[in-house]
Amino acid sequence: MRRPSLTTLRATGALTAALALALTACGGDADPKSGGELAGTTVTVAGVWTGGEQKNFKKVLDAFSAKTGAKTVFVPSGDNVSTFVGSKIEGGNAPEVVLVPQVGVLRQFAEAGWLTPLSEKTATTAAGNLAPVWKEYGTVDGAYYGLYFKAAHKSTVWYAPDALEQAGVAEPKSWDELLASGRTLADSGRPAFAVAGEDGWTLTDWFENVYLSQAGPENYDLLARHELKWTDPSVVTALTTLAEVFKDERLVAGGAAEALRTDFPGSVEKVFGPEPKAALVYEGDFVGGVARDEFGRKPGEDAKFFPFPPVGSGKAPVVSGGDAAVVLKDAKNADAGMRLLEFLATPEAAEVWAGAGGFLSPNKDVKPEAYADDTARATAASLVAAGDTVRFDMSDQAPAAFGGTKGAGEWKLLQDFLRDPSDPKRTAAALEAAAAKAYGN
Repeated sequence: MRRPSLTTLRATGALTAALALALTACGGDADPKSGGELAGTTVTVAGVWTGGEQKNFKKVLDAFSAKTGAKTVFVPSGDNVSTFVGSKIEGGNAPEVVLVPQVGVLRQFAEAGWLTPLSEKTATTAAGNLAPVWKEYGTVDGAYYGLYFKAAHKSTVWYAPDALEQAGVAEPKSWDELLASGRTLADSGRPAFAVAGEDGWTLTDWFENVYLSQAGPENYDLLARHELKWTDPSVVTALTTLAEVFKDERLVAGGAAEALRTDFPGSVEKVFGPEPKAALVYEGDFVGGVARDEFGRKPGEDAKFFPFPPVGSGKAPVVSGGDAAVVLKDAKNADAGMRLLEFLATPEAAEVWAGAGGFLSPNKDVKPEAYADDTARATAASLVAAGDTVRFDMSDQAPAAFGGTKGAGEWKLLQDFLRDPSDPKRTAAALEAAAAKAYGN
């Protein structure tokens, strides 16, 4: 349907995906113990994860197999989860469990009648260790279908410490301080932000953080459901605020023209690569993993982050994404699939991946020491502390035609705005026209 919010860099290239698929084809599925309550049962799990993410999730599946005796098989779905699952159901070989990376797709599955509501045990466990907002995102028409297992914290600004030290700049605590610090950085020889304008989804994340802080969570929810028009003054105000960055070449490395030629991996490279061209890159917690895996940086030492600062009198935003586990009712072993979800709802399951790195859990009972490093611990603590003020990525909640299609809808219109941020009202009107068409209202 659209790019997966958490696996932006599932990405570090076609080779990674190809290798992951090859490994899957060769085996590597979790081996069950000889006995156990589910001995002789196979649970097939589909998801978008490839490379390191897939490898680390298989460690979680291994732990489930050790507990229950079930055999587990992970099947890469590709980014278009909806098409993959639909074809599997039609072919009569539906996987037991699917990890769904978009709220909109979860709703689509529920409305199509494909899902089984969470068992009472799963729902009760989740209620005890997840903020209620996560249940809301997993619920459709009053039925609780989606258990959020993996989350992303998309309100982090990553930076090269040496650049800030050279400029004499401290971590900014407000939007105004962020802009002032960025200009000081530019004056010291390194432009502030590497902006990944070639990937329209990064621009939606910029907007969402500004809007959530400035307009508040209630307006954010209304806009996400298109119960508030994009021509609302709150949207125009947020675009005007965002234009303060987009129009200033001291704040955008290379200006808009270069930003529109920079994809997400390229934006991380501009800050943490061998030839740095910017001091800061805004995106989610997954930036740290790319800086580590691709450029040898160590999160917390030579790749640090600070929270996306509050805008005006608003609160600091916490925008998240997440992967929800669902059970397909047409699967052969749907009951065993639900048993896996009961396990995924526990801190024990999350701690397996937390120790491997590249993972955040919304589960408040995951022990801090389970995380691989201090940076992951701090990010996870911030996500959990946000509680019900967390808001799911707005574009992931939208119909794909508006919030998730390359060269169309919100992605394209915000790219156009990056190119020319002079008329926020015009951009708001264009966004409203596209949203009205996609939402059908």
